Amino acid sequence: MASDQTRSAILAAAERLYADRGFGDVTLRDIVAEANVNLAAVNYHFGSKDELIAELFVTRSIQTNRERLNELRAAEEKGGGRASIEDIMRALVGPTLRGCLGPDREGSTAARFMIRASIESVPPIRRIKNREVDHLRKFAAAMRRAMPASSDTELYWGLHFALAMAHHTIREKERLLRLSEGKCDLDDVRAIIDRVVTVSVMALTMGDVPSKPAPRTVAMHGRLTRQDL
Repeated sequence: MASDQTRSAILAAAERLYADRGFGDVTLRDIVAEANVNLAAVNYHFGSKDELIAELFVTRSIQTNRERLNELRAAEEKGGGRASIEDIMRALVGPTLRGCLGPDREGSTAARFMIRASIESVPPIRRIKNREVDHLRKFAAAMRRAMPASSDTELYWGLHFALAMAHHTIREKERLLRLSEGKCDLDDVRAIIDRVVTVSVMALTMGDVPSKPAPRTVAMHGRLTRQDL
């Protein structure tokens, strides 16, 4: 088997096994048996199990991030350089939700692998998520252009919460189906995206929430009364 074919066979076998069984239960020996290669080939092409997982996650993430940025660029071009906050949020969460939900995607190996990556917090994926944030900075910049009166802090929290809603929906879809007794349709991906976008925009545009006043302390003859407690 040619070197490129060997590498592709290892990646495909690993993705299938991780999607089916999770990261903790799959060994390198399982992968080489599935790919019909020897262990030396895995060590030659990837070096370790962590590097193999990282390669798979980066490959799938690049595809999602490219789709996100393409949608963001199109939204900004449509708005003459400034996209609406709704379109920015849609570009942010839409590709992730479309990639993992819906009857035409959920059965695919790529979708099941990314769902596993979202559910199981393994070190190589966690390191990549914490390090690779440049594409998210582009969204933060677009949000700043769309909402110049908002503080950077509020925009970053808004971006963070939108991503959290999307990922939690993917991770916990079975629980939501059971909780709602099927009333929440997880096959209607467009409606799910609309809901996440709507809630994200509401959170960003509701205005400042007044902070609670500090509790009043009144001393009577050097002691607190019962009303002060």
